[in-house]
Amino acid sequence: MDHLNIGDRVPDVTFHTRTEHDWADKTTADYFAGKRVVVFSLPGAFTPTCSASHVPRYQELKPQFSAVGIDDVLCVSVNDTFVMNAWQDAEGAPDITFVPDGNGEFTDKMGFLVGKEDLGFGKRSWRYAMVVNDGVIEQFFVEKEVPGDPFSVSDADTVLDWLDGTKVPDVALFTKPGCSHCARAKEALTDAGLGYAELSTSPRILRAIPGAGTTPQVFVDGAHIGGADELVAWLATR
Repeated sequence: MDHLNIGDRVPDVTFHTRTEHDWADKTTADYFAGKRVVVFSLPGAFTPTCSASHVPRYQELKPQFSAVGIDDVLCVSVNDTFVMNAWQDAEGAPDITFVPDGNGEFTDKMGFLVGKEDLGFGKRSWRYAMVVNDGVIEQFFVEKEVPGDPFSVSDADTVLDWLDGTKVPDVALFTKPGCSHCARAKEALTDAGLGYAELSTSPRILRAIPGAGTTPQVFVDGAHIGGADELVAWLATR
């Protein structure tokens, strides 16, 4: 794939965006000039990996990106502004800037426009991330050119680790409405400065977790920690 390299400037293009009922054109300079930003680009809004993994973790780790000097996190996709706005609302990701590259001009000039005709998508973006400092590409995280939709190096944790060198735990909470212990677990994580993904649960899901019959159930980096008491004990060891 013949794409731009570290040290190159991102292409100058105009993005057609819409805020509420008004059109507002944004330029490359609006997003990049005088800022150090993280960009992650993906094949399409509402698609499985993009919605389930890529966007949520960037939203979750946005405070950590800010703490290491990142001014903004941009999500770029070859979708129009109406789709991107609806996707941002559906994802509950207010801290991420969603950039509609509806004509694929930015993606094409970056060298990442690829054919997804086999899926009925037409031309879309290859999955990648980058750190951009005042319009100059500082670092790239490009997924390997293999069949399918690889997702191993453009994730939020990999980019943050490169920026900071400190691994942030990936915390998932299974909760249910009205659960006081769930509220206690979320408060403990907030006090510890840790983000988390909250997942609504059901008795059927709880039965699938060994030894679990109550909420919350906490997982850290895929490992089962337990309930609120076990979480507090785990936090005390950090």
